[in-house]
Amino acid sequence: MSLFGAVQLGISTLIFMLAASAAKAWTMAPSVPRLLLVLALYSVGNLIMLRLIREFGLGVAISLSAVVQLVAVNVVAFAWFGERVGTLQGAGIVLAVAAVALITLGPSLQGR
Repeated sequence: MSLFGAVQLGISTLIFMLAASAAKAWTMAPSVPRLLLVLALYSVGNLIMLRLIREFGLGVAISLSAVVQLVAVNVVAFAWFGERVGTLQGAGIVLAVAAVALITLGPSLQGR
């Protein structure tokens, strides 16, 4: 992964975390301005994802983004909103992280 790609992934993750937090805030107190904020943030995040797809390919870019967002959004959900997951759900999160590690490290471990 290039440095530029990693920076783009970090920026898109930050934007998607903000979008998820705004979506949670919208569910607790719906309003049109909050809804527009959610839509704008998700749109910007997806535009960045298009660049990542061009650089890494569809499967790798979406997999990387999904798991990085999974971890980041769960941190926000646990720390900010006080949400919790059960043991089985926690195991699923850990397995998702392991899966993406295999996807991203696989080519280098196989000598490609």
